[in-house]
Amino acid sequence: MPPDHTDHASPAGNSSDFFAHSSPDGDRSRWQPLVEHLRSAGDLAAQRATIFGAEAAARVQGELHDLGKYTDAFQRRLAGDARSVDHSTWGAKVAVERYKAAGQLLAYGIAGHHAGLANGQGEGERTALATRLLDSELEPLHPVWEQEIRLPAELALPRLKAHPQRKQFQHAFFTRMLFSCLVDADFIDTERYYLELSGKVPARTGAYPSLETLRAQLNAYLQGLPREGDVNPVRTRILDHVRSMSECTPGLFSLTVPTGGGKTLASLAFALDHAIRHGLRRVIFVIPFTSVVEQNAAVFRRALGTLGDIAVLEHHSAFVEQPPPREDPEKYQSFKKLRLAMENWDAPIVVTTAVQFFESLFAARPSQCRKLHNTAGSVVVIDEAQTMPLKLLRPCVAAIDELARNYRSSVVLCTATQPALEAPRFEGGLDNNEVRELAPDPPRLYKELERVRVRHVGTLDDAALAGHLRTRDQVLCIVNNRRHARAMYQAIIDLPGARHLSTLMCAKHRSQVLEEIRGLLEARQPCRLVATSLIEAGVDVDFSTVLRAEAGLDSIAQAAGRCNREGRRSSETSEVLVFATANEDWAPPAELKQYAQAAREVLRRHEQDPLGPQAIAEYFRLLYWQQGSDALDAHNLMGLLRESRLDSLPMETLATKFQMIDNVQMPVIVPYNDEAREALAALRFAEPKGGIGGLARKLQPYLVQLPRQGFHALRDAGAVQPVAAQKWGEQFMELVHEDLYDLRFGLDWRNPSFVQADRLHW
Repeated sequence: MPPDHTDHASPAGNSSDFFAHSSPDGDRSRWQPLVEHLRSAGDLAAQRATIFGAEAAARVQGELHDLGKYTDAFQRRLAGDARSVDHSTWGAKVAVERYKAAGQLLAYGIAGHHAGLANGQGEGERTALATRLLDSELEPLHPVWEQEIRLPAELALPRLKAHPQRKQFQHAFFTRMLFSCLVDADFIDTERYYLELSGKVPARTGAYPSLETLRAQLNAYLQGLPREGDVNPVRTRILDHVRSMSECTPGLFSLTVPTGGGKTLASLAFALDHAIRHGLRRVIFVIPFTSVVEQNAAVFRRALGTLGDIAVLEHHSAFVEQPPPREDPEKYQSFKKLRLAMENWDAPIVVTTAVQFFESLFAARPSQCRKLHNTAGSVVVIDEAQTMPLKLLRPCVAAIDELARNYRSSVVLCTATQPALEAPRFEGGLDNNEVRELAPDPPRLYKELERVRVRHVGTLDDAALAGHLRTRDQVLCIVNNRRHARAMYQAIIDLPGARHLSTLMCAKHRSQVLEEIRGLLEARQPCRLVATSLIEAGVDVDFSTVLRAEAGLDSIAQAAGRCNREGRRSSETSEVLVFATANEDWAPPAELKQYAQAAREVLRRHEQDPLGPQAIAEYFRLLYWQQGSDALDAHNLMGLLRESRLDSLPMETLATKFQMIDNVQMPVIVPYNDEAREALAALRFAEPKGGIGGLARKLQPYLVQLPRQGFHALRDAGAVQPVAAQKWGEQFMELVHEDLYDLRFGLDWRNPSFVQADRLHW
């Protein structure tokens, strides 16, 4: 009979005396044996790393990650001792001692599988790996571990296809990929243990439809699309040609198609054909804006019929992850911490944001990294590739290249305005000979799909801008910040068909407004829409006139894609009017001013053909030249890596400095409708079957991302509160004062002190 959990006696050395996890009721007969967990984690990690040839390394990493639990001190902790025990360092030490350089790369992930990847040496929030490896005060390991964990005598890592300028970048990338396999395996095995302990079935059954089944459904849908009239023949030719390119060997591709040319469905068709032809596992769409994630995911679900809801994972807004206490990192995997809503992108089609995708590729936290291994062996479609931030462009391009170079992924740069990413435009660019174009003759396509006239109309104050909106029945006005959009909407709110779109609206709300807009446009009724750039990237609307505040030429081209989109009007009567704003309050940020300046110069030089391929190419060359090579890696991440060694990789520093959005956004759940309220109620009162992931996905359409200062203002005023804090901590934050959510403007966080019982109106 196993001893009672209050017995703190030292284990006698039998393998059954060493456990990985304890049951909440303290019954030792239900505890998970340590050897079982380590072997299972090793097997699962190896499965995940097979796609990039690192199964042997991943298995060793999985079997060593909790090696420090073979200590009397940790076993006493499981039995109730409150003292913290470092159980992650021992496996890292053994890895380095046994496998030298290869072990050094494994050690980062082993030591960081709870608290996150640390720097190899130097400063950081986490203790540097080198310091931990020198720790001489670790509790002694019980020798039984070597009987239970049979490590190979030697360990060979896969041979990476080297890039001459990125040796340490490649080592850091590989380290992060291995780490992903480890933390996903550790999470899944631990989750499985606790769910089975409580009589539940793990949610991840792998019961997704095959890519072949999804393609058959897509083919049936495509057969039903119109092929004649307006721009449909061109779209059909693009689709057929792009699909014919799926035979090409995996690697780097571009898809350069003007707006309105059917890129979304063409890229999905290519991705499925290409993945099936070459044995790739999934399709990942990387979208610049949350609003477009929602739209594209809806398009894919519609095209895939009844399979869409199962096959398409929409992952665009992470809920707040509360990190474990610094003094007790192993609690990261305690029973309650396992409920964190973390995705691992195992669905056949994933639609996510550029922020999620790229920040994960440079991340250090387990929750962000666990999905990375599923980007290997995938088709990654980077939609609106030109929107990658200039300050991080070189690291982004290096990551894209590395996925294609060493992780069996095909990457498609999909855009109407292809950025000049090839070398030698900037150091370490893509090899232009290796990027293959999928579209049939992009310059010809541009001429065929030219549907608008673009001209600059000078400086407009708000009164003049409102005048343009009043004198046109169907007009879209795009400005550079939310405050300006709100002011312009209020100036025309009395007009028929006045509408407003903002990122302060939750996704479900925006989708409903867009449906109203499309209905008005189709019925040829007045529709005057004021929005920010969220409307530009792929949102399917068709106005006769578009007014666009000065911005980059790529943004102007995207705005033009909302004008005469279906080609039903003449290009002479379909205008895109670019204007400068007179009010300094609406001035764009400094970075956007640089884009606008480059665009203004190109518009002047190419007045007759401002959106043609030559003008676009000149715009990007000018923009990159103005920035300079250093500005394309503003934090010198590539330089830090070049100067590092295997034992000094700056893993934590990379994650800290690689931030695509300078101002941290905080998610707030808006109880917008009954579906949202039901999901919130389930969070409060139910134990979700199979885990929390399903409910988190249901709540994503009801999130509003607020700047940190706005979030804290609402929190301090009591307007935002955690949902069931006793269960979830502050992972799910809800707007409890619904009066702050206006159906015209969305969530107003500027004056939370004015919350009243009566409905507020602004």
